[in-house]
Amino acid sequence: MRYTFLVESYATERLKVVSVWSEFRDSDLPFRPRQGDPRGRSVHEQMVHQCVSEDLWFRNMLGIDVGAPPLPARETRLEFIRQYAEDSGKRLLALQQKDDAWWEEAVKFFDVPRSRAWVMVRRMTHTSHHRGQLMAMLRMLGYEVHSNYGPTADTGGLMQNHAPTIYAYADLETLLQEESAGGSKAPLPGAGGKPVTERPD
Repeated sequence: MRYTFLVESYATERLKVVSVWSEFRDSDLPFRPRQGDPRGRSVHEQMVHQCVSEDLWFRNMLGIDVGAPPLPARETRLEFIRQYAEDSGKRLLALQQKDDAWWEEAVKFFDVPRSRAWVMVRRMTHTSHHRGQLMAMLRMLGYEVHSNYGPTADTGGLMQNHAPTIYAYADLETLLQEESAGGSKAPLPGAGGKPVTERPD
């Protein structure tokens, strides 16, 4: 199938979402980029937006309804992780059953027609955008940051210095199990004194 790469990409994206969420604490949920400025979503609001907007996109544009409310009954960090993991898992199963004709069919993307493949790419970039905002907020809070796509300052710095990619957890099942037990992420080595940007001060 021509669009297997989209299904595989979504499978990794759902892990990346909850991996970033797992780096926060419940006490961080009210935190926003600039306290007192509601224009920047809080951590809590970002989690709500991810769950609600992905549910709407899949139901209204892709025609995939998981038959569940998008938000957890208790809006804690761990319950958001569990709810999103469950719902996105159902979406993944549905996507795995679609053929090329389904992906290429035009659907309504807000007010314009687009193929479902186009919509799916846009959905994943939308998700990545908000995940990047949350990763910036982890830095504002002074936390270490595991890999999401590649090395970070805490995994070793720059790729050209052979910094490793270190994910918090190897897979979604391990993440759910460990976070339910209090969390046990992969240790981070730091940069070892090497530059972490191409233009260090």
